[in-house]
Amino acid sequence: MDEIFEIFASVPPGLEPLLLDEVRAAGFAQPAQVPGGVTFAGGWAEVARANRELRGAGRVLARFASFRAMHLAQLDKRARKLDWAAVLRPDVPVRVEVTCRNSRIYHDRAARQRVEGAIAETVGAPVLKEASDEAVRIMLRIEDDMAVFSVDTSGEPLHRRGLKQQVGKAPMRETLAALFLRACGYDGTGPVVDPMCGSGTFVIEAAEIAAGLAPGRARSYAFDRLAVEVPEAPQPVRSEVGARFYGSDRDDGAIRMSQANAERAGVAHLCTFTRAAISDLQRPEGPPGLVMVNPPYGARIGNRKLLFALYGTLGAVLQDRFAGWRLGMVTSDGGLAKATGLNLDAGPPVSFGGLKVKLYQARL
Repeated sequence: MDEIFEIFASVPPGLEPLLLDEVRAAGFAQPAQVPGGVTFAGGWAEVARANRELRGAGRVLARFASFRAMHLAQLDKRARKLDWAAVLRPDVPVRVEVTCRNSRIYHDRAARQRVEGAIAETVGAPVLKEASDEAVRIMLRIEDDMAVFSVDTSGEPLHRRGLKQQVGKAPMRETLAALFLRACGYDGTGPVVDPMCGSGTFVIEAAEIAAGLAPGRARSYAFDRLAVEVPEAPQPVRSEVGARFYGSDRDDGAIRMSQANAERAGVAHLCTFTRAAISDLQRPEGPPGLVMVNPPYGARIGNRKLLFALYGTLGAVLQDRFAGWRLGMVTSDGGLAKATGLNLDAGPPVSFGGLKVKLYQARL
């Protein structure tokens, strides 16, 4: 297999520019925005680093081989010539997934059988027909007669970092939280306040960014089960943090969840969680920062008609007590956003939990 190949990091449509900015800032080579993600060049060391360090990526795929295939016999012959043993281990099960588009090979099931046969006969790895958490996923995409082989190097989606074990209803994914914070210009300096903190995702994510903690430091990856060599994860080096991070919620259970999650993440000493209604929200002492909030939308949580008053109260409190701060608010309902009475700028629609949400920003 080639030492350097194309790596693809996925992201919900609409957030590609933000992930591109993160990939570029992380120093990966040849970053490029594509639909649904960002590509860059590297080897297995870069694959491991991308999984461990990219806060906004949902999954990392290594596109380790490609060739032209005009018919099934050609696919079969060339697939058997790939150095599968350089990627796959004989003791780890494999699941093959195939998609065909605009190609003379159009039967994905037949193509999958050819690849399964090549893997079974060259490596001897068990090939599973059904999805399994134990299996490494090999993905073949045949488009315009070009066969591109990828391996899912993440395994579980990257928002599952192994730290936020307690969540409420409709929790914000850590990957989305990281990208929304980036969209608001948050760079690890200055305070962050979330007045409807739920399980604490925005607050904890901001504190981790400020402390320089890698998002994937507490979990394993599919690349651990590949026949590839990657550097061991570096020991975390904490940055000095001058800012504080504040979460509040009217629900006692949410505060307990947030505190427990912050302790597991190792940032509890930077965070303060308080039971409080929106009307009781107070501006922290010190310089202005960012208010980051994901209020209920009425689609899955809350009665929409009753939420207009909540959004109105939020807008009034922020205007009255948070002059000089910035606001980032995630909601799927433009009418509710307007009810804040704030001069909001809306970002592109982003898929989240079956809904299309937008990030609304304002200077207070």
